[in-house]
Amino acid sequence: MIDRYTLPRMREIWELEGKFQKWLQIELLACEAWSELGQIPREAVERIRARAGFTVDRVLAIEQLTRHDVIAFTTAVGERLGEDSRYFHYGLTSSDVVDTALSWQMREAADIILEDLERLAAVIAGQARRYKDTVTIGRTHGVHAEPTTFGLKLANWYTEISRDKERMEHARANISYGKLSGAVGNFANLPPYVEQYVCHELGLEPAPISNQILQRDRHAEYLATLAIIAGSLDRFATEIRGLQRTEIRETEEPFREGQKGSSAMPHKRNPVTCEQISGLARVLRGNAQAALEDMALWHERDISHSSVERIIIPDSTILIDYMLNTFSDIVDNLHVYPENMQANLEKTGGLIFSQRVLLALTQKGLSREEAYRIVQGHAMAAWQGQKSFRELVGQDESVRNALSPQELAACFDYRPYLKWVDEIFRRAGLL
Repeated sequence: MIDRYTLPRMREIWELEGKFQKWLQIELLACEAWSELGQIPREAVERIRARAGFTVDRVLAIEQLTRHDVIAFTTAVGERLGEDSRYFHYGLTSSDVVDTALSWQMREAADIILEDLERLAAVIAGQARRYKDTVTIGRTHGVHAEPTTFGLKLANWYTEISRDKERMEHARANISYGKLSGAVGNFANLPPYVEQYVCHELGLEPAPISNQILQRDRHAEYLATLAIIAGSLDRFATEIRGLQRTEIRETEEPFREGQKGSSAMPHKRNPVTCEQISGLARVLRGNAQAALEDMALWHERDISHSSVERIIIPDSTILIDYMLNTFSDIVDNLHVYPENMQANLEKTGGLIFSQRVLLALTQKGLSREEAYRIVQGHAMAAWQGQKSFRELVGQDESVRNALSPQELAACFDYRPYLKWVDEIFRRAGLL
């Protein structure tokens, strides 16, 4: 998945050069720990640090023969160490290095993702405040419901991204564990001190218990968190796509100079980037499912998870990094059309105020059932295009007997729908 669309910081984490450098650092720290215990001469550790190195091409060439990436790596490094190579990878199993490095990589990726979430939250917050009092129609089942504000829609997004940040912080903490406990996790050939030393130097926690690997519930939670974040972006993108429809056109994703919407129809301005967000979210959900299936391994470990993780973990972190940055750009440059929002509010001839009329009638003593019958009858007639809802209720004798002209007019006022907007914004942390 590492390609021209991958952002540079995330690319560095998953390229082979970066991965092998982490492997090397773990191996060198393990040598230091052994030296602290008197198992490896200090001067040998100094020589190893001075000489240790590799080239990616050499590691890959050896792997063609060994068909084992860690052995290829240790062999490539060992070629430079001479007699001191006997101390390199001492007492370790491959997964001690691979899993600890993978945790390190995933933690670094999580830091970038958290920065991305913070940036998106700030962009959404800015737009929410800008459109806090911009009245628009709320829709349920795709049908006009009651007025709300566009700012409240965005404030809703903001709180969801805030929850996504909390989930990502927890996933980061849960993956920030290393293990150097040997072939079946019982420290048979190295003491816990080596694990503690290496993990401390890397800012990781030693796993309280492991077998040959770190248990994959940690990785599954991480991938599930990325899928949830992608699900949030999918939800937001779907809202923009819906509001960009020609007959609605209340918002529109950025359409830049020189952009083309269709090879056949020059007029098209399609929500292609939001559609891309929705499509990529499906990939992340699929990857999360694969991570869940990686949890069940035979006994102390098999490698059925390994081939999967080499795809889903880099790809998922790369994808969410791209998606978050892309969606931040969409929101920051979103086209918003308040005049179309106002026109859509007026399309139903006042039907969207039906609950206000219903409640006003009940406050005047009508039973809810009777008030509902009156209001729904006129609403259904208005749907059929006989007259506007406001005209119909205004001509109803029962309504006129219950409500004065001023009281009826008050039912068709937008201000009650704005009354608690500031309070909601405060609750959302936006004021």
